[in-house]
Amino acid sequence: MVRTILDSSNASFDWIDISEPTLEDFETLRTKYQLHEASIKDCLQIGQLPKIEEFENYHFLIIRSIPARFDNFSDTLTEITERISVFFSDKFVITVHRGNIEYLEKLADNFPFNKLNSSKLFINHLTSEALKTFENLVINKLNTQLDSYEEMVFLNRRKKDFLRQLYYIKRQIDLIRIILTLYKDIVDFFHLSAFKNIYTQDLKDIYARSSTLYRNISENTAQLLSVYFNIESNHTNDIMRTLTIISVFFMPLTFIVGVYGMNFKNMPELEWYYGYPAVMLAMAVLAALIYYWFKKRRWL
Repeated sequence: MVRTILDSSNASFDWIDISEPTLEDFETLRTKYQLHEASIKDCLQIGQLPKIEEFENYHFLIIRSIPARFDNFSDTLTEITERISVFFSDKFVITVHRGNIEYLEKLADNFPFNKLNSSKLFINHLTSEALKTFENLVINKLNTQLDSYEEMVFLNRRKKDFLRQLYYIKRQIDLIRIILTLYKDIVDFFHLSAFKNIYTQDLKDIYARSSTLYRNISENTAQLLSVYFNIESNHTNDIMRTLTIISVFFMPLTFIVGVYGMNFKNMPELEWYYGYPAVMLAMAVLAALIYYWFKKRRWL
């Protein structure tokens, strides 16, 4: 669906928005704004990463952002991010996307003419809003989830799907860090003298803040996984120690039982009236000595 949000009669540039794009939507726009087939093809494809390209009459930009809601067990590019493809020059802006982009719709409904009075300011603002969604994800969701998982690890309240959930968080963070790395070229491009304006430094600050947040949360996730596996390893060692102690108790007792279970004819203890209680008492004393030895060495 093609809709005109701004036109040059009441603004300094045209803004045309295309949702759920098809090739037919570009038939008129291709000729009017001299759009290149390569950039049209890029915005129709699924799974493109952030980038900016310069053509003779315009620039082509792909930005990605975090949707308002996505499944916790998502880990692919199209599941955890949404894309806007943008054709822009001094005279026009064409935004192309699939589905509803929340911050784009808010901008279309209440366009601030006094602040975004040129296409450069508009594109700068649009990129800033996309980057803010990454920052909001860390602050409002991922940090809270990691705090609850830390509690599960350190207080031994681990649930059945704990490790699976933590794995998907790690996957999401790693993917977003790749996307933010590609955003650097876009941020640097807008920081060039030809595009530099009062909002450019804000864009750079948002990018630096988002990159730092994701670097920190990535380290925290890796450390939490390491702590979890160490705790599990220690728990396994405790179980093996307990089993070893039990086996040490029974080894000498099993030896005694094995000796007197041979039933040779010339074994004098077999004819002894007090043989059975004497052996049982000897086994009890031996078990008590082993217990005392373990306690003295603080193995129990």
